[in-house]
Amino acid sequence: MEAATEFRRGAGSPVDWSLAISTGQRLVRRGPDVPMAEAEATVRQLRDATDVAEGHVRDLTGLGHGLPLPPGEVVDRPGWIRAAAEGLEVLTEGALPRSYSGPVGAVMSGSAGVQAGMVLAFLGSRVLGQYDPFNDGRLLLVAPNIIGAQRALDVPAGDFRMWVCLHECTHRLQFTAVPWLKEYFSGQVRKFLSGMDDSAASALNRFPDVIKEARRRSLEPDASSGPVTLMELLQSAEQREVFDRLIALSTLLEGHADFVMDAVGPSVVPTVDVIRSRFTERRRGGGLLDRVLRTLLGVDAKVKQYAAGAKFTKHVVDRAGMDGFNAVWTSAETLPLRSEITDPDAWLRRVQP
Repeated sequence: MEAATEFRRGAGSPVDWSLAISTGQRLVRRGPDVPMAEAEATVRQLRDATDVAEGHVRDLTGLGHGLPLPPGEVVDRPGWIRAAAEGLEVLTEGALPRSYSGPVGAVMSGSAGVQAGMVLAFLGSRVLGQYDPFNDGRLLLVAPNIIGAQRALDVPAGDFRMWVCLHECTHRLQFTAVPWLKEYFSGQVRKFLSGMDDSAASALNRFPDVIKEARRRSLEPDASSGPVTLMELLQSAEQREVFDRLIALSTLLEGHADFVMDAVGPSVVPTVDVIRSRFTERRRGGGLLDRVLRTLLGVDAKVKQYAAGAKFTKHVVDRAGMDGFNAVWTSAETLPLRSEITDPDAWLRRVQP
């Protein structure tokens, strides 16, 4: 479903992205069996749906009117893995520590490439769509995963495809209608990654204190999930500040997209309430191994982001209207703080006194 594109790993990269692609494509599970006629019809309908969906998103949000409307791309699982690796390479270029030269460097980057490929293979059978502002602004829809999810949920195919497209088109509009957002996001990611070596070394020196703090937090009734808490404890104060900004921004972006895909309403997606209910249950489901992997990869934390971000968006829209909510896109200073995601009135008092 996607034309092959040449991908070259930058010299000295700590991750062999070519190996990550080949590993991921080799390990990813096959998609559902779909007759050729149905597959071709799905591709056409998904491409058409992106244009219609973004029109609805623009009308609801008031963003992006007059901007170009590039078509979405429909890919299979191997195609998504290639595109995701390309985007990650661009996003992390220059931020990760360079690999060693010679045989040692080749072994280390190869090992990292295999590990990255395994993660991409796991996610490649689950991701429904993706907007990647760092890889030529591509909006990708993973056809076999959309078909598989729609069958599992037992909901109308046309409604589900439109619902997914509404989410991904919202992400595209967030970055195309807010010109400064791409550079801000990538800058924060690079700043966070560039400090990983120093924070890791510092954490080793204070490891006993880290363990004591982790034990203390685990006894708190509102303790956050283990992997996220431990990650934060291992960070330096400076890196935690960047981490908080990234968490707040990603929660806003995901929650805003979830809010929009439901708020467009039954006039566009007649079975939206049924889809949302069943899809939310599906996010929580899975066997033991699947749940463990999702926790380790941070997928469960991401699911919580959808709910928290959508709740923030709805609260602000209810209080200040869509124009009032759109103040979040004014500048980096008007983005919600991590603490404000769960206290939207605090954001309203700060930004709209």
